Amino acid sequence: MRVAVGSENPVKRAATERALADVATAVESVAVESGVAEQPWGEAETIEGARTRAERARSADDYDLGVGIEGGVASVDGANGLFLIMWAAVTDGKQVGLGAGPRLELPETVASRLEAGAELGPLLDDLLDTTGIKEDQGAAGVLTDRIITREDALFQAVAGGFGPFVSGQYD
Repeated sequence: MRVAVGSENPVKRAATERALADVATAVESVAVESGVAEQPWGEAETIEGARTRAERARSADDYDLGVGIEGGVASVDGANGLFLIMWAAVTDGKQVGLGAGPRLELPETVASRLEAGAELGPLLDDLLDTTGIKEDQGAAGVLTDRIITREDALFQAVAGGFGPFVSGQYD
């Protein structure tokens, strides 16, 4: 089974390879646009970005499956503050499975700069004096001191999105 990941980010590809290791014969990165803002806000926009990436990646070269992964920020009912969120979409062109990663509360210093228009990855690079954090440990790794890496979090989201294709519970 050939799988396309709608991103050239090596962490997104690694998470997909890990989640689909038992079924994918090839996992390829395909550069596609998400169709949403660089910093998605809220569940709906983040899901839309993941779904759009999955659909565009799959149709790029008639892949068996397309996987789209999108990170965003959102308020969460019942909690104060702003949270990092992650969504994945998996599609075969007929159906779409969705899965989410963990929600991680963002420090107020980060949240206030996001609310002022910053994007999370470059913001963390600036705060930590690093480059390419989103292609390494990601915000999840920073916020948990690598207890949860970005790959771990995205693996969970992709595995959840793949559920309808393997479990038989969605028929």
